[in-house]
Amino acid sequence: MPIPDKKALMHFAKQYVELWNAHDLEAWIANWRTVAPGDFRMLDPVGTPEKQGFKACAEEPWELFNARVQFKHHNDIVFVNGNELAWVLENQITTDGNTFIGKSIETFRFEEDGSVTIRTWYDVPERKPTELGDMFQTYLPE
Repeated sequence: MPIPDKKALMHFAKQYVELWNAHDLEAWIANWRTVAPGDFRMLDPVGTPEKQGFKACAEEPWELFNARVQFKHHNDIVFVNGNELAWVLENQITTDGNTFIGKSIETFRFEEDGSVTIRTWYDVPERKPTELGDMFQTYLPE
């Protein structure tokens, strides 16, 4: 598979957010597979153990977070250079009846074999006995 070009990666980025927010898992997965039909690796966030495979890198986070998190990014902070895409993502997280905004930096490196490596940076919430703390205890067990 050739490395996706800038137009394909920009379309993927737009669809990633739109389909996530629409809670359309099947279309969101199909969007992923247009640019990364191969293996997945993810450091989410950087400094935590690496996750491997589509299930661990995409499906399981969807199942845990999609009902409570909406995404927003701005076209002026989506960058494509060669085979890499980077963005600043606004994460609108609703837990315990409250909504707050967390920002993340996320990079995606696409390879000729169809694989992708994802790296993210964000502040990990404290492991308190709250809905958000419980979500991250599940996502990032110690």
